Amino acid sequence: MIRTKIVILKWIDKLIGKPAVILLSEWQGIRGKGLRGVNIDSRLTTHDSRLKNFLIIRPGGIGDAVLLFPALTELRKSFPHSQIHVLAEKRNAGILELCPSIDRLYLYDRGLDLFRVLRNNYDAAIDTEQWHRLSAVIAFLTGAEVRIGFSTNERERLFTHRVEYSHHDYEANSFIKLFSVLLNPNVEFDPEKPFINIPNSQSAISGHPQKRVVQSSITIALSLEASIKEREWGIEKFSGLADRLIQKGVEIVVIDKKRINDFNVSGIKNLTGKLNLVKAAKELSKVSLLVSGDTGIMHIAYGLGISTVSLFGPGIEDKWAPKGKNHIIINKRLSCSPCTKFGYTPACPRDAECMKMITVDEVEDAVLKLINTFIKIR
Repeated sequence: MIRTKIVILKWIDKLIGKPAVILLSEWQGIRGKGLRGVNIDSRLTTHDSRLKNFLIIRPGGIGDAVLLFPALTELRKSFPHSQIHVLAEKRNAGILELCPSIDRLYLYDRGLDLFRVLRNNYDAAIDTEQWHRLSAVIAFLTGAEVRIGFSTNERERLFTHRVEYSHHDYEANSFIKLFSVLLNPNVEFDPEKPFINIPNSQSAISGHPQKRVVQSSITIALSLEASIKEREWGIEKFSGLADRLIQKGVEIVVIDKKRINDFNVSGIKNLTGKLNLVKAAKELSKVSLLVSGDTGIMHIAYGLGISTVSLFGPGIEDKWAPKGKNHIIINKRLSCSPCTKFGYTPACPRDAECMKMITVDEVEDAVLKLINTFIKIR
C-alpha cells in the first residue's frame, strides 16, 4: 500500500509538478524578476527585519518530521519573536504536535488548509522535501520573498536560496544545512542530545548527558512493523527475541501503530494499534531501549534519548540510522543494499535477504551489550 502510494505520488509529481515548475519559472522570468537562486554561501542575517513569518513545508513520513525538530529549534532560537507555521500531512502531523517551536500546524490533505496557507503572508518559505516538485510549487505560490529548498532537480528554479542534498548526510544534519541559510553558520547537530521532550516523562537509560532514572527492572520496547515488507525483520524472530529476554527478567512492551494480532508471546505488554504518535512517544519515554527496523518509532525513540538496536537493510544507514554511543546498528551490507532512494524502495528480487540474514542471536547480543554498558540495574 505504501509503495503504491509513493509510486502514484511520483507519477503525479512528474506529470504535474515538473511542467508546473518550468511554467512558473518561465513566468517569473517574463515578469522581469529573473531567477534569483543562489547557493548556501549567500546567507541571510538573523536580524533581517523582513523575516517575521515562516512557512516550513514538511510532507512525507514520520522519520522526516522527527528529524526536522533540531532545525526548527534552531530557527526559533534565531527568530524568537517570529511566527513559524508548518504545512505537513496527516501521517506525520501527530509527532509535530510535540514540537514547541511550531506556532501553527496545517495539513495539506485536510479540508481547506492548503488554501489557507496560500492566503497567508509569509516572509520566508522553507521546503524541506528532498525530491518532489509540487512542494516547491507551493513554496513559490506563497509569494514569500525568501524561498529555500534542496537543489535535487528542476525544483531549484523556484527557490531564491538553493542547498545541495547528499544521501550520505544524516537527515537531521541535512535539515540543519538547509536552515543554515538563516542560522548562525556554526550551528551543528549534537547526536548525543535528545531533541523531543515529553512533559513529566523520565527515561531509564543511564550514561546519557541528561539526568536519567535508574530502575530496578529493565523495560525494552519492540517495534515490529515497517512501512514496506522489505524492512521487516519478521514476527517469528521478534517472538524468539522476546522469549529470550523475558527469561532474563526483562519486561517487554510492543509499540506499533497497527494492531498485530499474531504476536502471541506470553508475559508481554502489547500496545499495538492502541496508540497515536503522541501516546507512542510517551510510552517510549518510559523504556530503557528499543529494538526495531528502520521505522518512524525508531526515530521517535532516538529523539527522546532512548537507546536503540536498529536493523537496517534497504535503508541508507548514513542518512537514517541513530547516531551516538547509545545505539547499535545491525546491517549485513549486501552488495544490493541500500536500495532506497528519495523515499522509494523497489520490490526486492531476493526476498529481503538483507533483513532475513540478521539473526536473533546477534540482536540479543546487541541488546545485552547496551544493557551492560549503559543501563545500571540495582
